[in-house]
Amino acid sequence: MKNSYENMLDELSRLCGIVESYYDVWGNPRQASRETKRAILRSMGYSVDDEDALRESLQRCKTKRLRRLIEPVSVFSVKEQPGKTLLFIPAEESDNSIHWSITEESFHQPIHEGECKLAQMRVYRRHDLQGRTIREMILPLPRIEEVGYYNLDVKVGGLQDRMRLIVTPERAFMPERLLKRKGWGLALALYGIRSERNQGIGDLSDLGNLTEWVGRELGGDFVAINPLHALPNRMPFGISPYAPISRLYFNFIYIDLETVEDVRESLNARAIIHSEEYKDAVRRQRESALVDYEEVAGLKRMVLETAFEHFYQNHYLKQSERAERFNAYRRREGKRLRDYATYMALFDEFGHGWDGWPEPYRRPDSEEVIIFRKRDERRILFHEYLQWIIESELDRIRACCRDSEMAIGLSMDLPVGSPTGGYDVWANQEIFATDVDVGAPPDAFSPGGQNWGFPPLLPEALRENRYDFFVHLIRKNLCHAGALRIDHALGIFRLFWIPKGMSPQEGAYVLYPYKELLGIISLESVRNEAVIIAEDLGTVTEEIRSTLRSHGMLSFRLLYFEKDYSTGEFLPAECYPEEAIVSTTTHDLPTLSGFWAGRDIEVKKGLDRYPDEETLNRDITERGYDRWRLFRVLQRSGILPPDFPEDPSLVPEMTSELCICIYRFLALTPCRLMAVNLDDILMVPDQQNLPGTIDEYPNWRRKTPLTFEEFRLLKEFSLLKGIRSAKRVNDI
Repeated sequence: MKNSYENMLDELSRLCGIVESYYDVWGNPRQASRETKRAILRSMGYSVDDEDALRESLQRCKTKRLRRLIEPVSVFSVKEQPGKTLLFIPAEESDNSIHWSITEESFHQPIHEGECKLAQMRVYRRHDLQGRTIREMILPLPRIEEVGYYNLDVKVGGLQDRMRLIVTPERAFMPERLLKRKGWGLALALYGIRSERNQGIGDLSDLGNLTEWVGRELGGDFVAINPLHALPNRMPFGISPYAPISRLYFNFIYIDLETVEDVRESLNARAIIHSEEYKDAVRRQRESALVDYEEVAGLKRMVLETAFEHFYQNHYLKQSERAERFNAYRRREGKRLRDYATYMALFDEFGHGWDGWPEPYRRPDSEEVIIFRKRDERRILFHEYLQWIIESELDRIRACCRDSEMAIGLSMDLPVGSPTGGYDVWANQEIFATDVDVGAPPDAFSPGGQNWGFPPLLPEALRENRYDFFVHLIRKNLCHAGALRIDHALGIFRLFWIPKGMSPQEGAYVLYPYKELLGIISLESVRNEAVIIAEDLGTVTEEIRSTLRSHGMLSFRLLYFEKDYSTGEFLPAECYPEEAIVSTTTHDLPTLSGFWAGRDIEVKKGLDRYPDEETLNRDITERGYDRWRLFRVLQRSGILPPDFPEDPSLVPEMTSELCICIYRFLALTPCRLMAVNLDDILMVPDQQNLPGTIDEYPNWRRKTPLTFEEFRLLKEFSLLKGIRSAKRVNDI
């Protein structure tokens, strides 16, 4: 039988969204331990060391909303109206009137306002707050016709408070033309693109050329790319696009130096670029089979710093028209850009990870940081300048996508989080649980569970913050995109928290206010006219998938996983859902060539990733069955040509013909979008990332075997034209 301490611990855990238990992939119940609950509650700011501290924490949790006149934020759809909100009025104010007004966030003139006597309002319930009586009352709200962000200001006597009202659409955006026909696009790792003109890594000029080619020549609707967010660009931990310094700003390594106006104007920058030493270094990087982030970043930064000095002396100080465009960007971005640039300047000074910097520099508002900003203003301007260049180029690419009449354009990717030592956490420490990591519980793929090494957002702090950070995060990632893939969409509903010092087996799920978060995503999607793709692979319940669909967000379906698990057979095309994007694989899974040849199994064996021979042999056997299963579903769909071998053992390696047949099969599905992986068409055997490895495998570094100029001429790409409009293979 539980004692009073354990009962209070359980109650506080429930109030804070800690899930008591869950079922793992084997169907076994896993219970959140007492120590796990205590550690998570501490990370949320609650003291639980003894019974008195826990009782006080529980009381504080229960009464926190009573300490304000009104809650900080309310999110509701445009159809959930007229709405209402709760007021928390001290009894001593009962003879006063309440005055309220609603304004749009960007304007000061009220669109609605009213006043009434508190004595005339119904008391919903009464509360005791440290000897004071707080009366909970209902304030009806008028209908707000337009979706958007509003402020509700409330004043009672000498007290006043503000609530953010977020009025959301029912569903995320979907282009009208994709409601009438199915669309397709090309998925690729931008860093791995070779071209005859880049500087050793795929860049924004390559991206512009790719989108124009896909849109104008192939009739595609989008180009899907890896996250472009800021990275340390240092081996081995600083190159993963899914572990960025910030999810708000971008990696300067993707800048094409030849497009930068100040590089062209600066004699010193041109002298560097035209030096034999520099040209040899770029040639070496361009010809390398793997991206060398550190050297490429060093080469580019050398030129960009010189170009910035030219800009600073000839434009910024002279307040030229170009400088005004830069300053307009700075004003638009505001404090966040300034803080990011300050972080990067401190990064230059002290190295990666603010949690390892000298103590006075660990908060963006400290006196030492303020002094640093003044002392190193030019270096801070340099980092702002880099972001301006990148975002200007992304704006240009988005405009070109529209000119090419692509239904979507760029499809960008939002990682789950960013590491503790990065900018996002440094600038927003109050909304992150920095003594907890996010990960995944044990499963068949990772029997020990996974620790992804970044801190979760605090659900309660998000609301106290009026969702300001979350709104800006989604808005910033949509402003250049026609679609946004949200990695691990399950995290909108719940995240697996692992307290520092504990193993993933000891973690627990924490719930998030998913209805409000989905509403905000839908609002920003509509405002930016961008499609939302919710990556829902893995152990995602049908209830969660249904909720995502009801908000107009596309499911993410992969050929490898779409099976009837009672028989192991691949599902026929007609069994795929309509509200989805379909593809063969992702960066974490084998390419078609790798899958067919068992290359991923071979690599894992070579790296000693298998616990025993039995597991290895089971994977080999299952892959053999999968080749037969894939043949069967293609044959039943009428996809394979009549003269194609009937036995997959007669096709020991993936062929271009078989690869195109597989994509023709996916083209027959009802899925609204189809992503064709560039690595599949180019017959690349190795996947971009092997989960669970660091430097044993060249993660995030592999380049395409052909340059863009070479692979755009391949006949396989011409076969993709019109692929989504076909009904049967003979129509293509």
